[in-house]
Amino acid sequence: MANLTAAAAVANASAMSDLPPLPSYTPSPVQPLVSFIPDFYLSLILPIAAYWLLSMFFHCIDSYDVWPQYRLHTPAEILKRNHVSRYEVARDVIIQQIIQTVVGAVLGFTEPEEVTGREDYDVARWATRLRIAQRALPKLLGLLGLNAAAISKNFSGSHPMLAGALAGGKYPLTMGLDVVSGAPIAAFASWEMFTAKAIYWCIVPMLQFALAIVFEDTWQYFLHRAMHMNKWLYTTFHSRHHRLYVPYAFGALYNHPFEGFLLDTLGASIAYKVAGMTARQGMLFFVGSTIKTVDDHCGYALPWDPLQHITSNNAGYHDIHHQSWGIKTNFSQPFFTFWDRLLGTVWTGDTTAKYERSKKAAQFKVDADKVEL
Repeated sequence: MANLTAAAAVANASAMSDLPPLPSYTPSPVQPLVSFIPDFYLSLILPIAAYWLLSMFFHCIDSYDVWPQYRLHTPAEILKRNHVSRYEVARDVIIQQIIQTVVGAVLGFTEPEEVTGREDYDVARWATRLRIAQRALPKLLGLLGLNAAAISKNFSGSHPMLAGALAGGKYPLTMGLDVVSGAPIAAFASWEMFTAKAIYWCIVPMLQFALAIVFEDTWQYFLHRAMHMNKWLYTTFHSRHHRLYVPYAFGALYNHPFEGFLLDTLGASIAYKVAGMTARQGMLFFVGSTIKTVDDHCGYALPWDPLQHITSNNAGYHDIHHQSWGIKTNFSQPFFTFWDRLLGTVWTGDTTAKYERSKKAAQFKVDADKVEL
């Protein structure tokens, strides 16, 4: 048994001996994005800053009635239909953001120190994986009845890179020199390095963000739906958020503290961990989630707002969910609507007449108040 293990190790070493060597590296701590703020604190500050900056933007255009043509609701509706004061909303949002900051700090302490200097090494590892994967090509082609060696030879003159891949990753022209001894050593083909860089710098981060988004959307859809379908969950926790029949931007995180922790903070934190993001990717993900949530509650259908058009989950879509007649539909948040569409919980009726009745009823109450005065 020992002899077989040793033989296998020797065979494996022999198989890997012609692989280009990985570059050496010396890791060093990543410099902070902002020179006077450590990234740890910046990661806690940015989501809160983004929340209030965007909220105050919408609050200003709301207060000064800058774009009334794009309002989803009239000022009279905000005044008469909501069942909670702006002070109470702001207070509960701050409570949730305190909880969010504590969880963010705990999350930050669990992360390893961010280092730089090994990027070329990691790119070379992906190139190595590509080289090893090519070794399966001759066998795969053989299963299809094709002679990889013959095909490789035919392409060797016109397409040497393709010929090398078909030969199982054998590139006779891709040789480098050892910096110490001057002896020739194997090197990666140009396409391998280009592809490895694309994987490392673009494809992997994109897949990480996609995974985090899908996880957060899934987490929030099913918990949000449960909050509506279970009477105890709704009356105990989620009904607080629905005191805002007419949502506005800084009411996006107006929730019961436990719901805010469970639905928003915990969901985004687990998504970040599941996706294996770096701390800086996490900053971007948390800020993006925050901005999207605020935008979905802003109360405006702005034609030039990209977040209103990237996905169908926007302020108009989510506003339907806040109406008494749409409360059992449009559960998806914050990014996409695929769960609503898959499970048939998208609002499909006409909303024009319903919105018009709400506007007239609210205006009637405002006019009645003026008469009494």
